[in-house]
Amino acid sequence: METAANLTEATAPRRLNVFDRYMPLWVTLCILAGIAIGRVIPGLVGALSRMEVSHVNLPIAVLIWLMVYPTMLRIDFTSLRGVRRHPKGILLTLFVNWLVKPFSMALLGWLFFKHVFAGIIGPALGDQYLAGVILLAAAPCTAMVFVWSYLTDGDPAYTLVQVALNDLIMLFAFAPVVIALLGVSNITVPYDVLLYSVLLYIVVPLAAGAVSRKILLRTRGSAWLEGTFLGRLKPLTIVALLATLVLIFAFQGGVILGRLSHIVLIAIPLLIQVYFNAGLAYGLARWLRLPHSVAAPAALIGASNFFELAVATAISLFGLTSGATLAIVVGVLIEVPVMLSVCSFCNRTRAWFPAAWARRSRVADSVQ
Repeated sequence: METAANLTEATAPRRLNVFDRYMPLWVTLCILAGIAIGRVIPGLVGALSRMEVSHVNLPIAVLIWLMVYPTMLRIDFTSLRGVRRHPKGILLTLFVNWLVKPFSMALLGWLFFKHVFAGIIGPALGDQYLAGVILLAAAPCTAMVFVWSYLTDGDPAYTLVQVALNDLIMLFAFAPVVIALLGVSNITVPYDVLLYSVLLYIVVPLAAGAVSRKILLRTRGSAWLEGTFLGRLKPLTIVALLATLVLIFAFQGGVILGRLSHIVLIAIPLLIQVYFNAGLAYGLARWLRLPHSVAAPAALIGASNFFELAVATAISLFGLTSGATLAIVVGVLIEVPVMLSVCSFCNRTRAWFPAAWARRSRVADSVQ
């Protein structure tokens, strides 16, 4: 029999930790700090910006790696054996992530940046902002998916499988999708630089994460890896994220001060995109009669993005001070409050998914 304490714990709303909950504040502070550093010590910022090899800024590359590697280390590719547990849920996520999201974002970006806001931002910046939102939409979220799924009582096994599967697909689909959409938008892309970015920021960290995970599981065990080592890496990941934002805005400081209104303009199609994808995935999940523990993560997965890959690719393709890089950083600025609103909606509409659907899912799992 469950005690009152257990029932209270089970029904208590789950929350982000204090740092994650106020992420927009930390991002804003990093923006201000970066702009200030760029104005106060321009010589240092200039020296850092010139530290490049083959269009890759070395300080930014190191920081991106510190963000990406721990994420890849979390991915358990043996979980792919459980893909049969929720085949409809997996197919739904893949449909939204790869057949809807990049193309709908390209359409929205073209509509707003090339037409609605064209008189305000001009054609050159319109192309840059369009390229940035395309890169962002073509990179499905990885690490934060586990957080969003936890906040909605999502099925951990389903979440893990779809993250592993999306990472594998990203190896082969990211570059072709970006090339196709930027090409249709008449934006010139140096293909060799794009493929180099995929190798540097997807293939290498994914392989390093998989090899490291296998070695650590064999030598130290799952409990130490999941409970101790990854916990120690999290602060490093957060510091790297914030340091990356400081550097980006130190490089972009002068440009940003003249375009503060553009941040609002960039946010508009991004917000529409997030809510459209979340609503589409959630609605389709209900139509497919999936349990809420699958429907909610599916909605959240379809709406969030892999910022680290997108910003690294934007910097390699278009430069640190480009509009494309700015567009991606705006996505980071709005992501946490927007995704929390989606989590809240999913939790409030739990009754839309009858308990019988969840029971039927558990029966199917036991048969398999």
